[in-house]
Amino acid sequence: MAQVLGQLPPVTDPNVLVGFDTADDAAIYRLTPDLAAVQTVDLFPPVVDDPYHYGAIAAANSLSDVYAMGGRPLTALNIICYPGGSLSMDILAQILKGSNDKIAEAGVSLVGGHTLEDPEPKYGLCILGVVHPDKIVTNSGARPGDILVLTKPLGIGILTTALKADLLGEDAIARVTEVMERLNREAAEAMVEIGVNACTDITGFGLLGHLYEMAHGSGVGARIRASQVPVMPEVWPLVEERIVPGGTYANMEYLKDNIRWHESVSKEAQIVLCDAQTSGGLLISVPKEKLEPLIQALRDRGVPEIAVIGEILEGPAGVIQVER
Repeated sequence: MAQVLGQLPPVTDPNVLVGFDTADDAAIYRLTPDLAAVQTVDLFPPVVDDPYHYGAIAAANSLSDVYAMGGRPLTALNIICYPGGSLSMDILAQILKGSNDKIAEAGVSLVGGHTLEDPEPKYGLCILGVVHPDKIVTNSGARPGDILVLTKPLGIGILTTALKADLLGEDAIARVTEVMERLNREAAEAMVEIGVNACTDITGFGLLGHLYEMAHGSGVGARIRASQVPVMPEVWPLVEERIVPGGTYANMEYLKDNIRWHESVSKEAQIVLCDAQTSGGLLISVPKEKLEPLIQALRDRGVPEIAVIGEILEGPAGVIQVER
């Protein structure tokens, strides 16, 4: 996709504060000196069997892009691809109910949408939000010495792959569903209150893929300590059996020239760190002196997982060291 986008003419409108050139989570357009619009779109096929929870997960995932930029989402448009001739409309109704309940939780108004006939169901949202132009959080502002904080555990891709193969127990299904449905709103509010240098949400490119984008865009390197990265415990036996989504292996291949694996990092841990996530947490790059205030602000808002997983280093840009 980067090769394709690279063929498009560069954006010259000075009011475009964030475009597609830095692979950021959402686009931002300045409306007035004190107000900018945040816009994003996302959709994907079902990741769980229950249509209600699928809709809620898709909504949380779409909202996350606005939260990662420090924005406040306002409105949502449905994007529906659905095989009306082969699946009941009752299923679609449950997908939309799950989504609507989640965006209502976020204080967002559903204002319309668009539907296409498609053999495979896909669902997502276009989200419009706002942010003050001086308070935008991008993925390209990380600075050497920053500390990296993660707000959800890894392993979503591996667990949902196991679910599709009917290899996941009810407790694990409930756990991974809860993680995917959880809004990143509180984590975003905490980082905006404290003031951080960079943020991105962890989705299809996995932790290391999104960290690479952050480091490369910021002109810095990074170091991760694998043992400090939270992972849902049900993941490890599955990854040992190589029950892993294809997107995770694609991430590993894409990143191979930019990751420096310490010999103590197991192959299983390497896979998990590249695991393709759906509706993952925020990866926040915070100045060292603000780390404790950020952790306290996250705790005060009830964020259940808060992990300090590494730091930002002087270049070379985009190179990530992974230690055990």
